[in-house]
Amino acid sequence: MRTEQEMFNLILNVAKNDKRIRAVYMNGSRTNPNATKDIFQDYDIVYVVEETKSFREQKDWINQFGERLYMQYPEENSYYKHDVNNCYGWLIQFTDGNRLDLNVCTLSYVLKEIEDDRLCRVLLDKEKCLPNMPEATDKDYRVKKPTEHNFFDTCNDFWWCLNNVAKGLWREEIPYVMDMINYVVRPQLIRLMEWKIGFDTGFAVSVGKSGKYMYRWLESHMWNTFLKTYPSGQVKCIWESVFIMCDLFNDIAKDIACKMNIKYNEIEANNSLKFLKDVHLLPKDAKKIY
Repeated sequence: MRTEQEMFNLILNVAKNDKRIRAVYMNGSRTNPNATKDIFQDYDIVYVVEETKSFREQKDWINQFGERLYMQYPEENSYYKHDVNNCYGWLIQFTDGNRLDLNVCTLSYVLKEIEDDRLCRVLLDKEKCLPNMPEATDKDYRVKKPTEHNFFDTCNDFWWCLNNVAKGLWREEIPYVMDMINYVVRPQLIRLMEWKIGFDTGFAVSVGKSGKYMYRWLESHMWNTFLKTYPSGQVKCIWESVFIMCDLFNDIAKDIACKMNIKYNEIEANNSLKFLKDVHLLPKDAKKIY
C-alpha cells in the first residue's frame, strides 16, 4: 500500500506536469484535524482546470495514478444531476488499497463550492487563482444548539411516525418497517443524541456523518443501548429494538427538556407508546384495533 507521502507526491507531480491544471486542493476527512486517521481514509482531491472536456475524452489519462481494482464515474450516473462541463470525477479503488476521489473542476465552479467549505486545504496554486483559505476546521459541522421548535418537532416526528412502524410490523411488511425505522424514526433519535452531546460539550464537537463518532462522548451504557436498536429482520427482534429505542428517546428527551427549561410532551410520548404496545399484542386475525 502506497504511503500518504507517496500518494501526495503522485497527486502533486501529476498537477505540476500538466499545463491544464491550475491548482490543487483537498477536502474531506484528511483535512479534518478531529477525524480518525486510518488506512481507509480517501484522498479527496480537486484539480482546478480551464476545461474538463480534454480530461473526459482522454480515457487513459487516469492510468497514471496506479492500477485500479474498480472505479466509478459519478457524472455518468443517470440518477444524479451533473454539470460535466464544469465538474467531472473519478472515484478510484486501487489494487494497493488506497482510494482516490478525484475531480477536475473549472475555477468558476470551484469558487462557489469552496466559499462555505471550512475543510479545504490548498496543496498547490500555480497561478494564485484560489483565495486564501483559513485553517481547516470542522466548526461548520459541529452540533448546533436546538431551538424549542426544533425540539418539539423532533419529538413529534419520532412519536408520530412510530404509528407506521406498528402497522408495518403487524402486517409483517419488513422492508417497509426497516425503511421507516432507519430513514424516518432513527434520524430523530440520532438528532436528540447529538443535542445531548452538544449540551455536554458546549456545542464544540462534531459527531460525524450519521453520528458515527457519538461513542466518543456518550456513556458506554447509552452507546450500547443505542446499538441494540439495530434489529435483525425478524418481527420479534424488531419489536424489541423499537421498544428499546422508545425508552432511550424518552430518557434523553426528558434530560434535554430539563436543560432547555421547557416542558416535554410526555402525554404524546405515553400515548404513542401505548398504541405501540397495543398493536404489539393485537392478534393477527383482529378485525378492529380498539
